Amino acid sequence: MKNAKLLVIGAFFSIYIIWGSTYLFNKIAVTEIPPLFLGSIRFFSAGLIIILVAKLMKLPLKVTRNQLINTGIAGFLFLVYGNGVFVWALKYVNTGFAALLASTQPLFVLFLLRLIDGKRLQQKSIIGALLGLLGMYLLISQKQITASEDSVLGIFMILTCVLTWSYGSVFVSKADLPKNHLVSTGYQMLIGGVLLSIASLVFKETWVSPLNWSYKTQGSMLFLIVFGAVVAFTAFNYLLKNVSPEKVATSAYVNPIIALFLGWSLLNEQLTTQSIVASIVLLTGVYFINSRKRLVKVAPKKGSF
Repeated sequence: MKNAKLLVIGAFFSIYIIWGSTYLFNKIAVTEIPPLFLGSIRFFSAGLIIILVAKLMKLPLKVTRNQLINTGIAGFLFLVYGNGVFVWALKYVNTGFAALLASTQPLFVLFLLRLIDGKRLQQKSIIGALLGLLGMYLLISQKQITASEDSVLGIFMILTCVLTWSYGSVFVSKADLPKNHLVSTGYQMLIGGVLLSIASLVFKETWVSPLNWSYKTQGSMLFLIVFGAVVAFTAFNYLLKNVSPEKVATSAYVNPIIALFLGWSLLNEQLTTQSIVASIVLLTGVYFINSRKRLVKVAPKKGSF
C-alpha cells in the first residue's frame, strides 16, 4: 500500500510539473516545425522507446483485438486531436493562456461523468468547479493574454481539444485496455504517431529533417519525447486506472501555474498580479475537488508497473 501511494504521488508530480512545462517546449518547437509533424515524431519515437523498455522488462506485449481498438481510440482522443490540434493552436495563443484554457478540463470531466453515469456532484466538487470558473474569469478578463488576431480561432480549437481529452479520460477509466500501463501507453503512442503522420501528409505539411532544426528545437523535442511523453503520459495512464478521472483532471489546474511562470521567465510573456491571484483561486479549487469524501483506489492493478 505504501509503494502504491508513492507511485500515485510520483505520477501526480509528473502530470503536474512535467506537463506544465510542455507548453513552453511545444511553443518553442511549433514556431519552427509543423504541429502535426511535430506530434508524429514525438509520439512515435516515445512509443518505440516505451515498447522497447517493455520488451526488455519481458512484459507481455500481446493484446486482444478489442484492446487494440480501444487503444487506438484513446490514442486518437489524447494524441491526435487532444494534443496535435492543441499544439497547432499554440501558434496563435500564448503558452500561459493556452494552459489556462486547458484548466477547464475538470469542469468538462465532472459534466461528462454527470451526463454519462448520472453521477451526482458532491458539494466540494461544486465549490471546486465554481472556484475554477472564477479563476478562469480572472485570467481571461485580462486583455494582455490575447496573443494575435487569430486568437479566437485558437481559443475555440483549444476548448474542443479539452473536451476531447476529457472524454478520453472518462473512456480510458472504463475501457478494456492492455493490463500493463507501460504497454498500453506504448501502443497509444505508436498508433497516435502513425495517425498524426497521415494527418500531416493529408494537410501537406513540410517535413524538415531533425538535423536542420535549431538546437533549441532539438532540445525541446528531446524533452517532449522523454519526459512529456514517455514519463508523464505513462503516469497519466497509470492514474486513470487507479484514482478517479476528475482527480486526474486537476492537473489542468496546476499546469497553468507552471506554464505561466515559464512563459513569463523564458518567453517574456506578461505575468500580472491578477494572474497570480487567479492562480491561487485555481489551486484552491484543486483542493476542494481533491478533498471530496470518496474511496479512492491507490493499489496498482495486476500487471501494472
